[in-house]
Amino acid sequence: MPALQRKLYQLIIPRLDGDKIHETSYRDKIFDLVKKGIGGFIIFGGEKNEITEFIAGLQTAAEIPLFIASDIERGAGQQFRNATYFPFQMATAAAIDKNRPEDILLLDIVIQAVTYEAIDIGINMPLIPVMDINQNPDNPIICTRAFSDNPRTVAWFGSHYIKIVEASGLISCPKHFPGHGDTAIDSHIALPIIAKSRDDLMKTDLMPFIRAIEAGAGSIMIGHLQIPALDSKPASLSKKIITDLLRKELGFNGLVITDALNMSALKDFGNVPAECINAGVDILLHPVDADVTVKELLSAIESKEIGEDQIAGALERIMKAKGKISNIKKPDLNYKAHALISEQISDMSITLVKSKPDILPLSNDRDANIVFAGAGETYKSSPLKNHFNSEPQTPDSELLIVAIFTSVAAWKGSSGISDEEKNRIDGLIRNSKRSVIISFGSPYVLRHFNKADMLIAAYEPSEQAQTAVIKCLNGEIDFQGKLPVKLY
Repeated sequence: MPALQRKLYQLIIPRLDGDKIHETSYRDKIFDLVKKGIGGFIIFGGEKNEITEFIAGLQTAAEIPLFIASDIERGAGQQFRNATYFPFQMATAAAIDKNRPEDILLLDIVIQAVTYEAIDIGINMPLIPVMDINQNPDNPIICTRAFSDNPRTVAWFGSHYIKIVEASGLISCPKHFPGHGDTAIDSHIALPIIAKSRDDLMKTDLMPFIRAIEAGAGSIMIGHLQIPALDSKPASLSKKIITDLLRKELGFNGLVITDALNMSALKDFGNVPAECINAGVDILLHPVDADVTVKELLSAIESKEIGEDQIAGALERIMKAKGKISNIKKPDLNYKAHALISEQISDMSITLVKSKPDILPLSNDRDANIVFAGAGETYKSSPLKNHFNSEPQTPDSELLIVAIFTSVAAWKGSSGISDEEKNRIDGLIRNSKRSVIISFGSPYVLRHFNKADMLIAAYEPSEQAQTAVIKCLNGEIDFQGKLPVKLY
């Protein structure tokens, strides 16, 4: 293969499906990309030990070490079976009081656990942390993935993650520059437009990224976002945003990575890979087809749309980063201990937003009815069902509990509940003597139910969060969480 083509493959990190690695044809396809000189892979799904073994095989076959990236904002368990799933970033911010040294120590232990499991599996580029400030309550794709709606809180937590991840030899990746928090549009579906002044952006959305650079972030992910105050082009295609603002003005000299190129935000633009490289991007993440992307780049070089010096600069930064990841030491780690730490953060995150006296703790003889709302697939096997009476509400019911389940997921388009669901819950509150509303997911849904006697934020629909809420309702543990966002 010509040397130029091999260089272009180095700029690409395509998808690797962990659940397909048993298929011979799929494995052959992945190893073929390694032979061509692919830069690395972003891994989704699979079983921990199988993925570990497969990655080791890929690294042995690679002439140049591979970047192994993965979205593990909630720990390796977010992607891989038998690894530890940690709470969402917003739940972590609710649990940890940054003025308490013992809480900071616990946060360090959490980040170290996430980092060690990444190393154990073979991930050297965890795509963490999310540095977006969730300023729009209707944000469908950031929401509880953000630490907070406060720039200083986001900057503090994010910098903490970056320092520990980088110190262990991994490449951190704060995302999504210049900030995906203040929009109600998911960039998987369409191109969000953020209509803020440059001044406002510097004070809010950009501030955590400035702190991320100071903390030593090895890479930064560019969001597919249109920000007219900075450029008419989307950020991931913008030389003004990537080269002029991020590199020259903010002084970032690490790797610049695109958000996934299979997303629909850029569907109306021309030769996207070439435009990204021209703008100052080093790594093209998750294109639909790596071979097609190389052809598009070759044709852009032939037509002088991009210069080989642009490719050379990207390659230089890539090789420097690969020099760092080749020295990562395998840690000793204890997955059972990590599960207990995750549970502790869940317990500490549950937040009592509003309360009236004489409701808690729930005594065993109280006739509490529970009603489920929101994303149905998330509460099919809910531990709450065994704990409370989930029959339809009876007229003489002493207490109504409404458990609302919402989730943040790509391509979904919403992190809240429908108006129909809101009206149904309102009716239930009106017809009950006492009412408790629990949000398992977006805390913002609670703002619709101010007439309820008690509001509880649990930040995610996991069984672990549900068990933590049961403990709080029974009085086994106190509500310790502090709301990291403003609801009103």
